[in-house]
Amino acid sequence: MAKEALFGKTLSELQKIVADFGLPAYTARQITGWLYQKDITTIDEMSNLSKNARLLLNEHYAFGLTPFTKVQTSTDGTRKYLFAAGDMKFIETAYIPEVERATLCVSSQVGCKMGCLFCMTGKQGFQTNLTAGQIINQVRSIPETDKLTNLVYMGIGEPLD
Repeated sequence: MAKEALFGKTLSELQKIVADFGLPAYTARQITGWLYQKDITTIDEMSNLSKNARLLLNEHYAFGLTPFTKVQTSTDGTRKYLFAAGDMKFIETAYIPEVERATLCVSSQVGCKMGCLFCMTGKQGFQTNLTAGQIINQVRSIPETDKLTNLVYMGIGEPLD
């Protein structure tokens, strides 16, 4: 059975995990910093956690970043990343480099409720909202993260719901 992911957990969820393990309360904030502010991909890289804390976390949890499964690059350098979103569902993330800036367009849903015929996302229909962890994962999992100056949501229809 696959281990549950740490990545995507909120501070309050991490506080409960830490308490259940009998670790000091401040450990939850340390983990949060590693998950969402540092460029790491394993629990073992959380160097300010005790060895015991890292062992417990590794025993019960996976780090949990989901890598992209495919990338397409256009002639202007724009890259489209495909991510699995569970149960044969997929989302796209677009990286758009320009001279003065770099933009990442992230998805917040699988599909769309609007059903616009000109839009492929609309044609597939609404399937589910993404979790905060799935949205943040798109930012953390692309190689250009450190170049980003803009972060925007894809042109999906939920503001019109």
